[in-house]
Amino acid sequence: MSLPSPWRADFPAFAAFGRDCQTYLDSAATAQKPQAVLDALLGYYAGGAANVHRAQHAPGERATLAFEGARAKVAAWLNADSASQIVFTRGATESLNLLAYGLEHLFAAGEQIAVSALEHHANLLPWQQLAQRRGLELLVLPLDAAGDIDLEQAERLIGPRTRLLAVSQLSNVLGRWQPLEALLALARARGALSVVDGAQGAVHGRHDLQALACDFYVFSAHKLYGPDGLGVLYGRPRALERLRHWQFGGEMVQQADYHEAHFRPAPLGFEAGTPAIGAAIAFGAALDYLEGLDGEAVAAHEAALHARLLAGLRAFDGLRLLAEPHTALASFVVEGVHNADLSQLLAEQGVAVRAGQHCAMPLLRRLGLPGALRVSLGLYSEGDDLERFFAALHHALALLR
Repeated sequence: MSLPSPWRADFPAFAAFGRDCQTYLDSAATAQKPQAVLDALLGYYAGGAANVHRAQHAPGERATLAFEGARAKVAAWLNADSASQIVFTRGATESLNLLAYGLEHLFAAGEQIAVSALEHHANLLPWQQLAQRRGLELLVLPLDAAGDIDLEQAERLIGPRTRLLAVSQLSNVLGRWQPLEALLALARARGALSVVDGAQGAVHGRHDLQALACDFYVFSAHKLYGPDGLGVLYGRPRALERLRHWQFGGEMVQQADYHEAHFRPAPLGFEAGTPAIGAAIAFGAALDYLEGLDGEAVAAHEAALHARLLAGLRAFDGLRLLAEPHTALASFVVEGVHNADLSQLLAEQGVAVRAGQHCAMPLLRRLGLPGALRVSLGLYSEGDDLERFFAALHHALALLR
């Protein structure tokens, strides 16, 4: 089963990689970029870069229109009510730090923040540090045997002192969609704000944030076939109104004198300084590209590849999956083999995978593991990639054993 990708030719990286990286299976870390994104990025700079919102000259007007057009495309992609609900940041990590600082004034000593045991460091450490600053209790929601947040335990732990719930939509290690609908309903019932880390989930399918009804949702452009250095923070209007400003400088000011200043509301009030204009415009091009694809065909292709990946991994003796993943990735360990050694031998054969603790050190420790290997797919991945990976894995294990 070759499972060719009809979209692979849209991504010039695969013609450029050469023998040192014939097989790219690390899309959960960062995705390759279609030509349309590269053209948009170069087009902004080559056509005359200018700052946004502040100039009456033609280059500035063009940049502003394209930048705000990209914001509108993100809002449409997420089915937000308004483009004003979309704040551009430098990445999902900055979005989460913005929330941790911007919401800090709402917490009093003794109150609680709930996270889960599977969180990426980006959705753990900002809340951990906020809890330490304000004398809060950090609740860690346990997982069930399948690798999902345990809803019975969440029901027991999340109570009237819980002011915020922050959870991942799709685990970057276990590859499982989390029970967001039930968790968010629980947070609403307790009067808690909700934050969803969509860094992995945003890449797979379309997600209607009006239907999801979380207060905040964050993700990074570079995982969704866009450029590096750009993130998105979506907020419901009432939730955004509760945020305090956390960075100060140009653009975000309404009025200022030497002793006092008044700041703009979202989104511009949280975009101090010159934003990543070229990256935002190029991300708009990424969303245009994705809008032009047959979403059902993409989902079917990824599902077929994922099934082939899991079947192939199960054929190796001593290999154990960390969980039964739902989509696009698989994390595993091999008995008696260190993940770093295995990753290095795969890299020497031109196969790129991810090894280590995947910025989820507490989760790996709870699993009793020093690390794991992760294979992850993109819409450009093909069956031939998996066949080369399986052959390289067989060769590497033969050497290590």
